Amino acid sequence: MHVAALIRAEPTGARVHTLQDIYYAEQQIEKSLPKMIEKATDPDLRAGFEEHLEQTREHIARLEQVFEIHGEAVKGVDCPAINGILEEADDVSGDVDDQQVLDAALIASAQAVEHYEMTRYGKLIAWAKELGHEDSASILAETLEEERATDQKLTEMAESGVNRQAA
Repeated sequence: MHVAALIRAEPTGARVHTLQDIYYAEQQIEKSLPKMIEKATDPDLRAGFEEHLEQTREHIARLEQVFEIHGEAVKGVDCPAINGILEEADDVSGDVDDQQVLDAALIASAQAVEHYEMTRYGKLIAWAKELGHEDSASILAETLEEERATDQKLTEMAESGVNRQAA
């Protein structure tokens, strides 16, 4: 089946559920980032996490806009995927004594979170465009670009020295 046909066939409930899913995920990320900031020893990594915490708060506000545009109640639904990713990040960072290895582990965990978010936002943008909701697509696209930029910064940080120091 063609992708556009799949998108049209997707029930409204699934679209709303995905929006609620990423809303919940962003809220959980907002709660987790302060722990990651506290654990990070590399000053650039810490600053990056602090910046992303502020962005995450903006992402939550944008999602609330999208809910309002569509006349939906603003709420999240439990997301086992993000819960698992964040739990793993917490477990991994709790098991590392070497500070340089810890920073590398935090980057890897943060990238797992970013990749999850990028898939959710990409799906929501595709649905919004297919349904002619350019206003929602534009709001969501702004967040997707920030998620991609964060992922790229994390990659650059890892490749420019954090991974080498951890090795």
